[in-house]
Amino acid sequence: MARLESEEYRSFESIRHVREDGSEYWVARELAPVLEYTKWENFAKVVDRAMLACKNSGYAVTGHFPEVRKTIDMPKTASKSVIDYDLTRYACYLIVQNGDPRKEVIALGQTYFAIQTRRSEVADAFNRLDESNKRLVVRGNVRQWNRLLAEAARTAGVITDEEFAVFQNAGYMGLYGGMTVADVHDNKGLNEGEKILDFMGSTELIANLFRISQTEEKLKRDKASTAVEANDAHRGVAEKIRRAMVEMGATMPENLPKPDKSIQAVEREELRKLRKKDDRLMLDE
Repeated sequence: MARLESEEYRSFESIRHVREDGSEYWVARELAPVLEYTKWENFAKVVDRAMLACKNSGYAVTGHFPEVRKTIDMPKTASKSVIDYDLTRYACYLIVQNGDPRKEVIALGQTYFAIQTRRSEVADAFNRLDESNKRLVVRGNVRQWNRLLAEAARTAGVITDEEFAVFQNAGYMGLYGGMTVADVHDNKGLNEGEKILDFMGSTELIANLFRISQTEEKLKRDKASTAVEANDAHRGVAEKIRRAMVEMGATMPENLPKPDKSIQAVEREELRKLRKKDDRLMLDE
């Protein structure tokens, strides 16, 4: 099943098109055979049902199922014009939702397009946030993943406070080019008691979130059983992330600017804005 899922997922990706403006689309007549429809007439009925679902959901059908005309070759050097559709990801999702449920590939398609559509929605929503709110979102994710990482490290044999300090240092040293937690703290010019993660911009937080989440996965996947193995895994993951950043020409995390305000100050400001907004709405009523 895992092999089949991988193959089918690659099939969906292989027929994905990207326009010059970065928008993506799938071509209906290319999607049909991937979904194991050999006759266009049968697939066209599925597309019609998907269009109806799109309309009933309150979306413009023409925005997700723009019709295009294409010329296909026929026997004896003849050709004819046929209808086709450039499908958005949401349109593909509706199509697989309305496809033949007995086909295994339809179930895989439902999973693929549902997950990818949700990822796109989340990314779009995140990109619309200002820097302060991006920090709030990612910092919350970091807190959650840090709890999971602590559990995975404890299972691997990182037990005492001293061992956890060494484990944390290993991750920072890998991501920050050999700098320890104390070094990063000093580099940011923080006061005693101030936490490094509370004075990171969204880009730096995302790099650390990737370090934390991937280390947690590796500890579980490799079934690390000693503190030494856990430390090596943490530093190794972080070093790979740093190398990737170097290859992409990204600014190294230790060189990213420190925000003027802590995450706690940002939270207080956003709460005040929310309360003012609520008060204004009540007065308008």
